Formats: sequence, structure tokens, C-alpha cells
Amino acid sequence: MPMPRPVLLIFTDLDGTLLDHETYSHEAAAPALEALRGAGVPVILASSKTAAEIAPLRADLGLAAHPAIVENGAGILEPGAEAPRTGSRYRALRTALNQVPAPLRQRFRGFGDGGAHWIADATGLAPEAAALAAQRLYSEPGIWSGSEAEKTEFLAALRAQGVSGREGGRFLTLSFGASKAGQMAEIAARYSTPYMVALGDAPNDREMLEQADQGFIIANPHRAPMPPLDGEETGRIQRIAAAGPKGWNQAVLQVIADFGI
Repeated sequence: MPMPRPVLLIFTDLDGTLLDHETYSHEAAAPALEALRGAGVPVILASSKTAAEIAPLRADLGLAAHPAIVENGAGILEPGAEAPRTGSRYRALRTALNQVPAPLRQRFRGFGDGGAHWIADATGLAPEAAALAAQRLYSEPGIWSGSEAEKTEFLAALRAQGVSGREGGRFLTLSFGASKAGQMAEIAARYSTPYMVALGDAPNDREMLEQADQGFIIANPHRAPMPPLDGEETGRIQRIAAAGPKGWNQAVLQVIADFGI
């Protein structure tokens, strides 16, 4: 069902962008968030987090009336929805994974293989947070322990079943191919495609930033700077020197001023 067309639409990554990298606080972004809520501008969370992780955070931010992009674009958490416990797409993904030849399959240990305790060890998450990260609906992150040649064979076997793999900082994530940018376009269409602003700090935000009418790269001192993106030369994509929610607040207040909100 089409939503009322807002003046603009904000798509934002979470960790290291709207949330502080160390404390996970969004306090420094409070002024801009309050201004957006007052103006009726939807803020769409877009993260690698699961629906189980995002649902309570979205409610805490006062954004439950808007959809959210979960598992790096592999799915959407609908407005007002709680996270389902299981999903048919994840079951189909696990089935495809287990049809890969055994010598290759055993080189990949996914979240569904390791369980919450293993996820906590692999990610550094607290046990409660790891349990939420284990509640997957659309994608399967994991650690590859084989050679590059074996990984090429592994991914080819999965592609034959419609499954694609994306490399992250540590994890190889499998899904049926959806992306943040693709979900961004679908959600924007619900709002009759207003002016779109995107904010992110990492390479997995690149497609989203480049697709937006205006993109902001938020500084992240904990990783190497993102490479140049299409649109930076014209100013359509800008880099913000401040990190995390402080940089997010600065960028969004700039947008608010530009739009006269």
C-alpha cells in the first residue's frame, strides 16, 4: 500500500554511522532525529543486523512506523512488525548450502552451524546479542577455512542454486542476492520515490550511497577510509569528518537546513 509522499527519505546504516562504534549509543544524533520526527521524515534503518536485533532498536529510536532493511539487504522488516523466529528463505538457503559437495561444504562454518556461543566467540558479541544475531531469516554469514581455489568452487556450486556470496571484513555472507540498494528502491517506491538521502561508513554501504540522491560517508577511525565513490566529484556524495552519530547529526542537520525543514 502506497505511503504518503514525504519531503525526503533517510536511509541509514547503524554501527559506526547512527550508532557509536564503541558504545552503540545514538545520543549524539538526537537533535537531528528529533527534527526528522517532528517534520514527519521517515528514517529507514539499513543494516547487516537481523530483524531480531533491529526490531527493539527501531522501537527505541521511535522509528517503528517505518520499514527497515535487515541482513545487509537480504530482507525487509515491515512497519510495526516483530521479528519472526524462523523464515522459509533461510531454510531454503541452508538446504542449498548443504547440497554443496561435502569437501567444500565442510570448509564453511556458518552461523547456523556454530550456534549462539560460537557466534559470540567469533564476533565478540555478548551472549544475549549473539542469540539475536543467530535468529536469521534471509542470509548466512560464516567463516571460510579453505583455499581461494576451493572458495571459487564453493561459490560456483552455490550460484548454480541461485545463492550468491559477499565478502565482508571477516565473514563470507550467503544470500539469494538481494542488496541494500535493491531494497532501498523498493521502499522508496512505497513513498512515491521522494528525494533520497543515504548515510553509511563501510564498503557494504557503497551501493546504497551511490544510488541515493545525496549520500554521506561518515568517518570511521576504526577502518581504512572508503575508496572514492561515484558521485563524490560532483558533490552528490560527501565525506563527513566527524565519526558515528556526531557525524550523522552534522550531515542530517545540513540536509534539514538545505530543505528548509
